Amino acid sequence: MTATTTSASPAPSTAATPAEKTGARTESAAELITGAREHIDTLDDRIIGLIQERMAVSAVIQEARITSGGRRVNLARETEVLTRYRQALGKPGTALAMTLLELSRGRV
Repeated sequence: MTATTTSASPAPSTAATPAEKTGARTESAAELITGAREHIDTLDDRIIGLIQERMAVSAVIQEARITSGGRRVNLARETEVLTRYRQALGKPGTALAMTLLELSRGRV
């Protein structure tokens, strides 16, 4: 039995240029977009951390409310939160607030 080996040639480079990755038409625009995207990624990391912190604080509030004999959810407070986000961000703010409230309620 004879073993045959084939020499694998290196695959052609398929790495996209910065302009291709960003959809920009010029390298200078691609550089600007790349830097701005890095900034957005940093902001997203901070936002995620703040949401997680909000969820933890909400859990403390819920535990105190339930332990004292209260209800798990305070609808009047949730309405205040919805109004605050809607006033600050418009209609999409309401959807964002609903998502935050859902995340912060835990399992109902």
